[in-house]
Amino acid sequence: MAGKRIHLFRLFGFAVNVDTSWFILALFVTWSLARGVFPEYFKGYSTATYWWMGAAGALGLFASIIFHEFCHSVVAVRYGLPMKGITLFIFGGVAEMSDEPPSPKAEFLMAVAGPVSSVVLGAAIYLLHKMAVQAGWPRPVNGVMGYLAYLNFALAIFNMLPAFPLDGGRVLRSILWGLKKNIRWATKIASRLGSWFGVFMMVVGGLNVFTDNFLGGVWLFLIGMFLRRASQTSYQQLLMRRSFEGEPVWRFMESSPVTVPASISLEQLVEDYFYRYYFKMFPVVQDGKLVGCVTSQQIKEIPKQQWGQHTVAEVAVPCSPGIAIGPDSDATEALSLMGRTGNSRLLVVDNGVLVGVVTLKDMLKFLALKVDFEGEL
Repeated sequence: MAGKRIHLFRLFGFAVNVDTSWFILALFVTWSLARGVFPEYFKGYSTATYWWMGAAGALGLFASIIFHEFCHSVVAVRYGLPMKGITLFIFGGVAEMSDEPPSPKAEFLMAVAGPVSSVVLGAAIYLLHKMAVQAGWPRPVNGVMGYLAYLNFALAIFNMLPAFPLDGGRVLRSILWGLKKNIRWATKIASRLGSWFGVFMMVVGGLNVFTDNFLGGVWLFLIGMFLRRASQTSYQQLLMRRSFEGEPVWRFMESSPVTVPASISLEQLVEDYFYRYYFKMFPVVQDGKLVGCVTSQQIKEIPKQQWGQHTVAEVAVPCSPGIAIGPDSDATEALSLMGRTGNSRLLVVDNGVLVGVVTLKDMLKFLALKVDFEGEL
């Protein structure tokens, strides 16, 4: 997911977001249903009817994906895994976890929750579809419901393929993890299978491009490419977490961070700090204590001609809990916090005193050196 996220709503406490790349999929699904699938199976209707059917089918698809990911999230929270939310993007949707499952059992139950929910939802829609047919509902409405029932069954089957990080790959990892008590080894095997399956999909997609299924081939190729990259990235993320386990945050922090005095003007702040260091946020310190933070967004809200009339103390606000961590905290906690909040730079605070700043960039430098000295971790 590389686009900008847009918040849609909250579902029982879980944030549901949409990546801008999702709109490509929404248009593609609507177009393919309205111009291909529904006219093929339901002949004799107007173009407008097919487009309404296509739009309804696309909305039903994404509601099904949200339900699928929501069930993952419910089980994850049950086992103490913090969830960032659910995000729809070009290849479907994802329940965003900031850490690995605590046990093979938690992994297994969380993984199967999605496919099981899709089967249950598909069965419910199918029964409603049959009842609607008997009740004489309009054929286009019944057609959309039949499509959504089939789609949920297909979603469950595809996700149960043993290709990490698909649900089936996570089930496989949980089994391997439980057998050998080694999550790194289990992830390595499951990720390799996921990568190979991604390559297989790319090959099949490429062959389809040069036959009679250009769009389907392109779509298979892109999904395969995404799956291959996701499987490799998942393994790398696990290695990163394992490498930082037991390492305190103070080991990676910059102990002389750039701080801003509360007494200077906003004009001086912009010239001497924002234009010099290129950060978008600075900690504000007074008498050795961290008193707040100031961001570029706050400065932009004040007219430029008034910058010389206001001080940093007037605009500084309390620092968000999502950007601060203790010096003795485990480095994996810093990674999890960065993952949950999207911040790549954290303030290291000890009893109200700013003692340093830790950045993802510096942590990755440590990881690179460790790999250089020790080989694959």
